[in-house]
Amino acid sequence: MDQLRIGLYVYLDLTWFQHPFAFSHFKIKSEDQIKTILGLGLKSVRYDPALSDPVSSKPVETQPRPAQEAAPDFITQALSAKRAMMERIRVQREAAGRIENAFINSAKTVREVEKNLFTKPAETVRQASLLVTQIAESILCAPELAIHVMGDKMGGEELYFHSLNVTTLSMMIARDIKLPQEVIGTLGMGALFHDIGRKEIPNRILMKAEPLTQAEHHLYEMHCQYGVEIGQKLQFTAAVLAIIREHHELFDGTGYPHKLKGEAIGLLSRIVALANHYDELCNPLNIADALTPHEALSLMFARLRNKFDPKLLQILIRCLGVYPPGTIVQLSNGVIGMVATVNANKPMKPMIVIYDADVPKDEAILVDMASETDLNIAKAVRPAQVPIEIYNYLSPRKRVSYYFDAGQPGQPGQVKGPA
Repeated sequence: MDQLRIGLYVYLDLTWFQHPFAFSHFKIKSEDQIKTILGLGLKSVRYDPALSDPVSSKPVETQPRPAQEAAPDFITQALSAKRAMMERIRVQREAAGRIENAFINSAKTVREVEKNLFTKPAETVRQASLLVTQIAESILCAPELAIHVMGDKMGGEELYFHSLNVTTLSMMIARDIKLPQEVIGTLGMGALFHDIGRKEIPNRILMKAEPLTQAEHHLYEMHCQYGVEIGQKLQFTAAVLAIIREHHELFDGTGYPHKLKGEAIGLLSRIVALANHYDELCNPLNIADALTPHEALSLMFARLRNKFDPKLLQILIRCLGVYPPGTIVQLSNGVIGMVATVNANKPMKPMIVIYDADVPKDEAILVDMASETDLNIAKAVRPAQVPIEIYNYLSPRKRVSYYFDAGQPGQPGQVKGPA
């Protein structure tokens, strides 16, 4: 223990709950950390020469640091900080459960809207408008938006996720560009019903796994026009109808149905087109073709950026973070984790769920990268590349969903991610 020094990469043979550090292995950065280690009652610690800073060629006089030198109150304070972290994790889990329930209830509402749209049109349009208003108020009232990982108790509402995803992602972008609330309401209705025309497209085309023929593709493209006709019967406003008509138009003029280009496409339609494409990349018909959130954003920025309003694409990336929720990452200390919450102000410093075989899955450690100044995300990792025990522990979602919630009174709103 008297050989501990700054720059040594050490391993503490204690459970996460028995020491005050964020990790059980790390590089010593300060004398205070040494004092804390000495106070933990260990007779020795393991270290990794390869990960430690090299020792100076000049001999250094080291003073013995007996364990009793560490003041008990210092250790007590440090462990108190760990307990405070554990309490924050508990509160965050409770919030996650609340938001997940709100998401499921919203998906059920979308299901009811789709089911009753033609039999009770006026009532279901009012129901949809109320849902949109609730989501809009959640977004606009929240001091800040964080993005959280969803659980997997989705209650069989998966068919209704796409329209809900596109709605919430669109509103997230609208909040960032400070659209007025009444305009966000219009955006929400257009996003929620953007694919309503697909009701007129045969299932053999909608569910076809192989590439569509030219004739089939032409018929599929008609869902935009069919959607406008349905929207007219439902007495949607002209602005909502424009979103339904234009949600497949692309900024470079290669979209459909009218190959509109640039700002000839309405702003609200450009927002929905962006959210729609992102969600389709993450949640395609064939789940084997699904991209991770990180891959989807990378593809859209690197190869498809000309197809979207560049300012809106930058906003989507900023809101979701460079590593969106649900992305499995390897940290610079070799630890594997999954992004749980995006910090909009520090997109490279999200909250990470950490894989630790010694900690039960239901009590998984959450590490705030913003407070770990010497730790970074080294790379994103595809779920298929991680060992099965880590995959099962982190449970990355096959389908990705986002949701907003105003939270408890006085609490910030939240956007939940990967379901």
